[in-house]
Amino acid sequence: MLNEELLASAARGDAAAVRDALGSGADIEARDRQRRTALLLAAAADHVEAAKILVAAGADPNAQDSRHDTPWLVTGVTGSVAMLRTLLPAEPDLTVRNRYGGVSLIPACERGHVDYVREVLKTGINVDHVNDLGWTGLLEAVILGDGGRPYQEIVRLLIAAGADVDLADHDGITPLAHATAKGQTEVAALLRAAGAH
Repeated sequence: MLNEELLASAARGDAAAVRDALGSGADIEARDRQRRTALLLAAAADHVEAAKILVAAGADPNAQDSRHDTPWLVTGVTGSVAMLRTLLPAEPDLTVRNRYGGVSLIPACERGHVDYVREVLKTGINVDHVNDLGWTGLLEAVILGDGGRPYQEIVRLLIAAGADVDLADHDGITPLAHATAKGQTEVAALLRAAGAH
C-alpha cells in the first residue's frame, strides 16, 4: 500500500504525502501498471514540488516506462522549464531515446515549446540528433510546425546552437526544401541566412 500511496501522491502533486510515503518506507522506484515511477508521474503532470522531493531522495530520472518515456523525456513533451531545472541535478541521461528514437529536444521543437528549447540547448544536448523517422529537432519544427512565431524562434535558437541546416531527412529533403514547400517564408529566410541550401 505504501508504494501505491507514493505513486498516487506523486500523480496528484501532493508533495507532503510524497514525503510521508518515502519516510514510511515506500520504494522510490516503485512502478504502476504502465511501469511509471513516482518521478515520471510527477514530471508528466508538472508537479514540481513533488518532483523536487523525489529528486532529493535519489529518484532515477532515466527510469523508462512501458512506452519508453522517462521523467526527463516527458519534459520535452510538456515543455516545462521548471521541471527541466528540477531534474537536472539528478544528472539525467540526455541521450536517452523515446519510442520514436528521439531525445527530449525533438518533441519540444515539434510542439513549439520555445522556452524549453532555449533552456535545454544550454545542457549540451545533441542539437542534430536524428530520430527513427529520420528527423532532427530542426526538421520537426519545420515539418510539424506551422511556421508561426514560436517555430521561427525555435529555428533561430537551433541555428544559434549550431544545428546543421542542411541535414536532410531519410528522403534527402532538407529543412529549407520542407519550409519552402510548406510556404513558411520566414523560416525559409532564416535558413537561407544561415547558409542553407
